[in-house]
This record gives sequence, structure tokens and C-alpha cells, in this order.
Amino acid sequence: LAAHMALRGVYGRLLSRGPSLRVLRSWSSAATQTGQCRTGGGMGREKLEARGLPRGDFPERLMPRILLANRNEVFHREIISEMGELGVLGPTIKELERVDSGYRSAMSVQSSLVMHPIYAYGSEEQQRKYLPRLAKGELLGCFGLTEPNHGSDPGSMETRARHNPSGRSYTLNGAKTWITNSPVADLFVVWARCEDSCIRGFLLEKGMRGLSAPKIEGKFSLRASATGMIIMDDVEVPEENVLPKASGLAGPFGCLNNARYGITWGVLGAAEFCLHTARQYTLDRIQFGVPLAKNQLIQKKLADMLTEITLGLHACLQLGRLKDQDKATPEMISLLKRNNCGKALDIARQARDMLGGNGISDEYHVIRHAMNLEAVNTYEGGGRIPGAFPERGINAQRAGGCKGVRVQLHTGTTTPFYVVFAPDN
Repeated sequence: LAAHMALRGVYGRLLSRGPSLRVLRSWSSAATQTGQCRTGGGMGREKLEARGLPRGDFPERLMPRILLANRNEVFHREIISEMGELGVLGPTIKELERVDSGYRSAMSVQSSLVMHPIYAYGSEEQQRKYLPRLAKGELLGCFGLTEPNHGSDPGSMETRARHNPSGRSYTLNGAKTWITNSPVADLFVVWARCEDSCIRGFLLEKGMRGLSAPKIEGKFSLRASATGMIIMDDVEVPEENVLPKASGLAGPFGCLNNARYGITWGVLGAAEFCLHTARQYTLDRIQFGVPLAKNQLIQKKLADMLTEITLGLHACLQLGRLKDQDKATPEMISLLKRNNCGKALDIARQARDMLGGNGISDEYHVIRHAMNLEAVNTYEGGGRIPGAFPERGINAQRAGGCKGVRVQLHTGTTTPFYVVFAPDN
């Protein structure tokens, strides 16, 4: 504990020498400056109080660590434990991505891709055994679907699970790659094809013979998140570790839908940070005797950024309400993931440009967000892949499919877009 506190002190002293301290000190005010973006209408007091917790605690706890964590490509495992203490493992919280997309990715995997499949597809025994410890951050999990030869094509999965009737177990062989949290994970949710060609989910625990999780080094994005592989060489998994309610690709796709929904919120947190940083920088930066923010071009850029964030936030809120009513479709989630990720990346790039030469300094954090958002656009379905889901819905609607789903084309804007509406009942 003393060493940990001393290290935090070192971070604090380093940060005090650069512009990062200003970013940290102005966090609370920055979080409230986007008044137009607030989506608190209709929330009860309990929800508003819960929303206020991460806004206050996350920046103070995480911002002092992120600069060196990103530079040194280090993931701090204790962050998950601290999230568990705060009781925020499980919900969707965009404020976390204001700090770093890598931190939000670690939390998103824990919540949407590990806790969710156990809750939705697991047995009561599995739920009792794992969920409380995952929620407290005592266990860290990962989700193994992507393979070296199959990214967006999980139907061609090569990982195999062979049933051993006499030993009441399965033997798993194969490899997964680009797996968030795998090098530091205690629990592995792995999807494998069984002898009957059905894809099933398995719960693997750290230390099982034949199981390894090497780290992928040299990333230029999500450097503060641990990413690696899952290598399985005759790993014996007991039958009680099979997710009994998951069969076929519907299981992993259900998890990914939840994760993509979380991403649609999270990337807007990164976009908000970039907007606030660009705004403050152009107010403080004096050129030719006046602040940069006095130029109409700068004002238009800030207004455009705020507009996109506002639209994204309200779309997320509406999608969340539909999700609560079990009316949200995969097409809706994919469309919004594609839109918000693309817009957040555009905002980060614009903010980087507005900071001039300082925009490439990691002490201003904007370049880190831009680099992170490159990866967020790709993972859990790249921009072109989620784009295919709404198009399938559109084509099916024209052919008389997608019963009850209504698709409307809007052409009155610079870029035409489709809106997919859920059934009324």
C-alpha cells in the first residue's frame, strides 16, 4: 500500500509540471459545461445520485495514472478492484471513457462479456460461484471469440471442444486473439465448436493445465489496457463449466450486442473530453492579440462537435429505453455503434488539429483519445461490419422480411442516413 501511494505521489508530481494538471483540476467544471448535452430528464433521484458517483470519483482516481500507464503500456489490475468497491461493475458509464478507452474496455468486457453471459446463459451454481466475485472486482474475466484466422466470421471458428463422457469433461484445443484482459484474467469465457458442430460457451479458470494467455506487445492504441491471446492445448474443462443456456452463435452475439451498446455511450465520453479540452485551449491560447476561440471558424468547429455529441447522447438514451422494454434490435445497436464511434473519432481528430503542435503531446491527452478511438472503431465489429447489419435489415424490409421493423431513409442532410424503428409491441 505504501509503495502504491508513493507511486501515485510520483504521478502527481510529474503531472504538476505539465498541462495535465489543468485538465485534472478543471474536470468537475468541464463535466458540467456541456449543459445542452444533459440527458437527466425523466430520471429519478436514485438514478441521478448514481450517475453523480462516477463523475466525481473516476477522474480523481484514474486521471493521475493514465499518462504513464499509456506511455509504458501498463494495465493497473487494481482499477477493477476499485470499480468493484464503488459498485460500478455492471452498468454502462460513459464518464470512464473520458479518462481512457482502455479502462472502459476492461470494464466493458467484465460487465457485458463476462458477467452478462454467466447471468443470461449460466446455471444457478455458476452464477452463485462467479457473479458476486466478478461484481466486487475480486475476479477479472475475459471473452474469447475472435481467432487468428477469423475476426468478423465466427461461424468459421476453428477452436474445438471434444466431449469425454467417461471423465464428464470437455477437451478444448485452439487459439483466440486480440482478447482484452486475457493476460491478467482469472476467468475465461471461451466459445468453441463441439463435435455436433454446435458452438457452446465454456468457463475456463486461470491455472488450468494447457491454458496460457500471452500478451500482445507493441500496440499504438489502448495501451493502458491488457490485450493478449488465449492458447488452449488439451485443456480439460469439467461439464459443470459449460454455459447450459447458450447454443450456437446467438450466445456470443447476445453478449456483443450488450457490449456494443456500452461502446455507443463510452465513445461519447472520449468525445466530450476532446471537446472540453479544445474549448479550453482555444480560450487560453492568444494569437494575434486575441484568443483563438474568438475566430468564427473555431466557434463553428466547437458547435459542430457539440451538436454531434448531443445527437449521440439522446440517441443512446432512446436506445436504452427501448432496450429496457426489450424492443431494441441488433440493427439499432450496430447502427448507433457505427455512428457514435465514427463521430467520436472525427471529434478527436478535429480537437487534435485545434491544439496545433501541442495536439500531438500526450500531456494534453487528445492524441491518446484519437489513437484509442481508432481501435474502438474496429473492435466488436468494425465500421463496415456494423454497417452491414442495418443494410441487411433494410434489404430484408424491402423483401418483406424483418417483420414489424420499420426503416426510414432521411435525405435532408449532407449525409443521407437510415433510421430503424422497433416494433410497437
